[in-house]
Amino acid sequence: MKLEYIVKSDNLYKNVNEVLLHEFKFSNRLLVKVIKNNCVYLNNQLCNTRSTIKKEDIITVDLGYEEDNSNIIPTKMNLNIVYEDEWLLILNKPAGIAIHPSCQHFDNSLSNGLSYYFNLIGLKKKIRPINRLDFHTSGLCVFAKCEYIQEMLSKEMISHDFVKEYTCIVEGFLSSKEGQLSFPIARKPSSIIEREVPADGHGQMSITNYRVLKEFKDNNGNKYSLVRCVLETGRTHQIRVHFSHIGHPLLGDSLYGNASDLVPGQALCCTKLSFFHPISNEEICFEIPFPVSYILHFT
Repeated sequence: MKLEYIVKSDNLYKNVNEVLLHEFKFSNRLLVKVIKNNCVYLNNQLCNTRSTIKKEDIITVDLGYEEDNSNIIPTKMNLNIVYEDEWLLILNKPAGIAIHPSCQHFDNSLSNGLSYYFNLIGLKKKIRPINRLDFHTSGLCVFAKCEYIQEMLSKEMISHDFVKEYTCIVEGFLSSKEGQLSFPIARKPSSIIEREVPADGHGQMSITNYRVLKEFKDNNGNKYSLVRCVLETGRTHQIRVHFSHIGHPLLGDSLYGNASDLVPGQALCCTKLSFFHPISNEEICFEIPFPVSYILHFT
């Protein structure tokens, strides 16, 4: 787990420190950490990051240092790993499992399963989810294997280079089959969990682009729509709040709509992710099908 940079003939950097900040794009916080852990090398020798550099010098940062991950209990579980390399992995998260441990999910969250897996492969690193999915939301979830990857992917989210697409089932037929939902979202004053589109217009602006893929009815004649959503922002419960606000809550969403016997929770899945790999800079794109169990009742 190493970063490497060879000084070029047209070098613009005065010292190792400038390479770390501008070539590798380290944050000041992470820069302090790698220096403290003796992770920075110049031509295979530990160095002071203020050391001057010249053409063909090799700057290496070893990010394989161990971290204390004992705060998360390792629990053996079946993980559906879609992609994995030295730097990150992508899981297909099932509905009905939390990302993080909590009082209610102290030892059975996805992070507990990853803690066990990290121990199994000898990786002494903290658990770092990049995109967080709600308990009943299924689909693709990225985990960074080190702090550097977490920082780089977080920057991609800010720059919108990290693209998330969701598929969901909403109640009713939408009058516009394609469009954009642009409403502010804020925490509901009476709840620590629930969000809302506030009547006064205050809140964080949130943008959901959507397209209806299919319309269908159940055996009782109730109408539903299968919808693909692309998020421009990533607010808590964004898709759920937006569709509930326009009168089309997600199927099974008891918080923002109505519980359903057809699904255990909201019918929502992160079906596609694309981003640029922080090390190779190549575009990574993965797509999974919408869970068949969600639509069996309508076909």
